[in-house]
Amino acid sequence: MKKLPSRPLPNSLNKYVSAPTLLNQARKAFEKIPDARRYGQQFSLPDVLMSGLAVFGLKFPSLLKFDEQRNEERIRANLKSLYGVKQAPCDTQLRSVCDQVNPAEIRAPFIHINQRLYDHHFLEGFRYLEGFLVSIDGTGQFASSSISCPQCCARHHRNGETGYYHQLLAAVIVHPDQKQVLPLFPEAITHQDGETKNDCELNASKRLVKQLREAFPNWPICVVEDSLFANGPHIKLLKELKVGYIISVKPDGQESMFDEVKNRVFKNECEEFEVLGEDQVLRGYRWINDIPLNKSHPDLLVNFLDYWEIREGKEFNFSWVTDIKLNTNNVHPVMKGGRSRWHIENQTFNTLKNQDYEFEHNFGHGQQYLATVFAMLMMLAFLIDQVQEYGCAFFQAARQRFHSRTSLWIKIKGLFTEFFIESWEALWRAIIYGHGGGALQPNTS
Repeated sequence: MKKLPSRPLPNSLNKYVSAPTLLNQARKAFEKIPDARRYGQQFSLPDVLMSGLAVFGLKFPSLLKFDEQRNEERIRANLKSLYGVKQAPCDTQLRSVCDQVNPAEIRAPFIHINQRLYDHHFLEGFRYLEGFLVSIDGTGQFASSSISCPQCCARHHRNGETGYYHQLLAAVIVHPDQKQVLPLFPEAITHQDGETKNDCELNASKRLVKQLREAFPNWPICVVEDSLFANGPHIKLLKELKVGYIISVKPDGQESMFDEVKNRVFKNECEEFEVLGEDQVLRGYRWINDIPLNKSHPDLLVNFLDYWEIREGKEFNFSWVTDIKLNTNNVHPVMKGGRSRWHIENQTFNTLKNQDYEFEHNFGHGQQYLATVFAMLMMLAFLIDQVQEYGCAFFQAARQRFHSRTSLWIKIKGLFTEFFIESWEALWRAIIYGHGGGALQPNTS
């Protein structure tokens, strides 16, 4: 452990960015979800979904590990005091109920939490350029040659075997100078009703950007995406939805545009400059406004930015198209915005897969929506963690006590399973100042 951090002020459990408020918002959203079960049930749907959120928030490695402890008195008490769960289901019941929940219903807590943060100006630290940068990218979630469901996409191999998989298209608010990211709701890349072909990132992106604009109609959004999305239909959809963009482009994917760039460079019809930084890195910028995207869409004009840097004798090149008019003053910020796309890979997917969230672990597959619902609950737990890490003084002080997030997760789960905890503030104080700093009662059973 590191040395004790400075003591948070008594009122520093900011109500907008603290675990109690964020979890309460999630529960209120869950309470509005229609219950598809037909008969009287032992467990309420909000309790079931909050139990699932607790599994991922507490970083249990499997549902079995959670199920083994859920009936212990201190676990029941802590689930109620911290997560508002009156009665937690067993792992089988948790899977069965979540399998019936339409993933579209799980968007609500993401929307409520992020909109509340926006309304109370918490997101101002994430504003960049002309609004909020939203990085969109897909990742693998599940793959198997033996387990499948009607929602699975299928890949048929030459040896006659069939592979089944689920993917997820995520959208997260990023900022070049922020360590944290704030996930908006994801979109599942799964078999779509009435379709004979597999779903894909491009099709999922059509659904996702429409859903984002519908959910946040007044937000100034600028998506940052990889070269897969540098196509006419996608950019036209963004323009129609009044969503800005910074999209990577490559010569092999936009051959005609890069040929036009070379032609204009030869004619000296572009702007460019280089600057040597104090870090001895040479950075170069070349840009052209209002250039056709490609031959298929000659009427679709975009603004092209080429960036290169030379460090220690090695040259690195990056290129983007954007709807932002480029000039000497903004090409550097636009470049940083474009490169912040990697935050979705490094700060999001890498964290979910390698820092105890166990994103690629098969917590359960089901026959309808289970795999996607669990992935969304995990992403929701990640959002709650990220909001606290960015803005909650108690979480930040607790985080400073450890060299890694995973060490903090281990400590939280250890206290959760061994002590009776009356509140989140008591938990944070116990972590920051030792067990005497928070209202914890040891298990004496």
